[in-house]
Amino acid sequence: MTTQASGVQAETRVSQLLQRRGWHLLERNWSCRWGELDLVLHKNRQLLVVEVKGRRSLAWGPWSVDPAKRRRLGRAISCWRAEHPMQAEWLLQVTVAVVPLPPARGAVRWFGLDQLC
Repeated sequence: MTTQASGVQAETRVSQLLQRRGWHLLERNWSCRWGELDLVLHKNRQLLVVEVKGRRSLAWGPWSVDPAKRRRLGRAISCWRAEHPMQAEWLLQVTVAVVPLPPARGAVRWFGLDQLC
């Protein structure tokens, strides 16, 4: 399986899991000149931005979101919110979802960006 196919599979798994938990998908692989947002979802006036990392080893998944990636995420989120002013006041949560590959191998692990400092 290619890296791109693995990434699509990981994003699909996370998206379906969150939708079963009541989140509604707004965007998948949304991009602007500043970066890309893997998943943007909403529930009860809350926005959830998820950076999905498919990994064969879970040891390094969340830490692959380094300071440069965080800056790109922040700029992309600002750009997305500027294009969607109705959601600009909603509470924002940014999470990293680490998906074991192959996907059937284990549970998705969740990390808030504040947990990675």
